[in-house]
Amino acid sequence: MEPAPFFALENVSKRYGGVHALRDVDFACSRGSIHAVLGENGAGKSTLMKIMAGVVQPDEGRMTLEGTPVMFPGPAAANRAGIVCIFQELSLMPELTVADNITLSSPPRRFGLIDGRAQRRRSEELLARVGCEDIDPSARVADLPLSRRQMVEIAKALGRNPKLLILDEATSALTAADVDLVYRMLFDLKARGLSILYISHRMHEIEALADRCSVFRNGRHIETFTKGTRSRDEIIGLMIGREIEGQFPPKPERPRPAPFIEIRDLSWESRLNGVTLEAGRGEIVGLGGLDGQGQKELLLALFGVLRGVRGTVTVEGRTMAMSSPRAAKSGRAHMALVPEDRKSEGLILSMSIADNLAMASLDRLARGPFLSARRTRAVVQEAIEQMRIKIGDAGDPVATLSGGNQQKVVIAKWLATGPDVILLNDPTRGIDVGTKQELYRLMRELADAGACILFYSTDYEELIGCCDRVCVMYDGRIVRALEDEAINERNLIASALNIVGQREPAHG
Repeated sequence: MEPAPFFALENVSKRYGGVHALRDVDFACSRGSIHAVLGENGAGKSTLMKIMAGVVQPDEGRMTLEGTPVMFPGPAAANRAGIVCIFQELSLMPELTVADNITLSSPPRRFGLIDGRAQRRRSEELLARVGCEDIDPSARVADLPLSRRQMVEIAKALGRNPKLLILDEATSALTAADVDLVYRMLFDLKARGLSILYISHRMHEIEALADRCSVFRNGRHIETFTKGTRSRDEIIGLMIGREIEGQFPPKPERPRPAPFIEIRDLSWESRLNGVTLEAGRGEIVGLGGLDGQGQKELLLALFGVLRGVRGTVTVEGRTMAMSSPRAAKSGRAHMALVPEDRKSEGLILSMSIADNLAMASLDRLARGPFLSARRTRAVVQEAIEQMRIKIGDAGDPVATLSGGNQQKVVIAKWLATGPDVILLNDPTRGIDVGTKQELYRLMRELADAGACILFYSTDYEELIGCCDRVCVMYDGRIVRALEDEAINERNLIASALNIVGQREPAHG
C-alpha cells in the first residue's frame, strides 16, 4: 500500500512563451521517502522544483500539501510551509562568513542585535549534522573550495527545518568523501520522516539512495516506479525516448601520436609540483585523481590564468608563453578552456545566447572596428547545430536555458575559435545522460579531426570510457600514467590514493 502523499501536483502546466516547460503533470512525494526525479536537461525537472518551492507560479493545475490546497506566492511562503530547496547553483553570499550565510534568513538576536556567539554555535551544530566540523564558521565563503561551499549550502538548508527537502544536483561539486556524508545525512533525514526529492544525473546515486523514481521528458511526467523494477538501460530509454547505444564511442586503434604539446616541470605555489606530461594530436588525455590534487590548477596554468607559474610548455618544439588567456587562445596552441563553473566563469547570463556564442570569436568576426552581422549569424547558427542546443530564439538571455544547454553554449563558444588544444575542466558536471553522450561523441570527433584534448573528470567511468591515456595526479604532481587495459577503476583508485607499488613512468 502506497503511503499518503505529502505534497502532490495535479494537472500542473507551465509555459515560457510558446514552450511548455511542464504539461499536465501529476506528481506526488511522501514522508519518510527519497524520491528521485530523472530526465534530460530541459525535461521539466527544474521547473517542477521551482513551482514546488514557490519560485515560479504554474499556469494551470493545483498543488496540495498534506491534502490541503496550497499556492506559494514566493519562496518565503514555501519555506514557512517547510519546503526547502538546495539549488545546483549556490545561493551563498561569497563575501560573508560561513556563519553569516547559514543564519542569513533568521540570525539569532540578543537585545535587537545579532548574537555572534549564538550564531557560531548554531552554525557549528548544522555543519556537524552534515559531517563538516572541519569548516570554520568564521571563514569567508569566497575562500572555500567549491565542494566545501556546497556543504555549507546544505547546512544552511537544514537550518530552515524542512519537511520536504529538494536537492537539485546537490552532489555535483562534491568530493567522494563529501558525497558519503550527504548519503548518511539523507538516510538520517528519511528516518526522521522527511520527504526528500532528489534530482540527479548520476545513476549510481539514484540506485544507492532512491525509494521511488519519476522520469520526466519534454515537460511531461513519463512514469513513476519503485527502485529495482527498472534496469539502468530501461530508465535511460525512458529519459531520452529512444534505445541507447554504447555510452562511450569506440576508441581508435592506432599508434600513439608524436607529442604536440609538451609540459615540463610545471609548478605553481604549493598546488603544482613539477608536472610533466605530453599529448599528441588525436589524443584524449585524462587527468585523474582525487579532487583538489592540482588538476584544475594545471588547466588554469596552461590557459594563462595563473601568475608566477614556473616550468616550460612547448608546442611542436616552440616554447609557449603562459602569460594570459589571450596569449593561450591566439598563440601556437590555439587553446580553449571550458571552465568548472559555467555560471560565473563561462557565461554572461544577462546577455543573449547569440552574444555568448560569439564572444570568444570576436577577433574573427570583426571587419575593422565593427562586427560582421553575417559572419556572426553564421557562427552562431553553426554552433547551435553542432552542439544541438535547444533554444527558443538566439536572442533570448542565456540564463533562460537549462543547465545542460548552458553548458553546450560554453563548449560551443570555444569550439567556434577552432582550437588545437582543448582543456576540459569537469565538463559533464550537472548535465544529463543524453547530453553527456553527445559530449563524449563530440570529444572523440574533435580528437579524430586532430585536436589534442586534456580532460579532467571526477567520474572514473568517463576517464575509463573516453580517454586514450589517464595521468593520475596526487599532491600537485603526476604519480602514474595509465594506458590501454591499465585504465580501470582499480588502478585509478589506487593511484589516486598514491598507494600503488609499481608505477609507470610519471611523464605520461
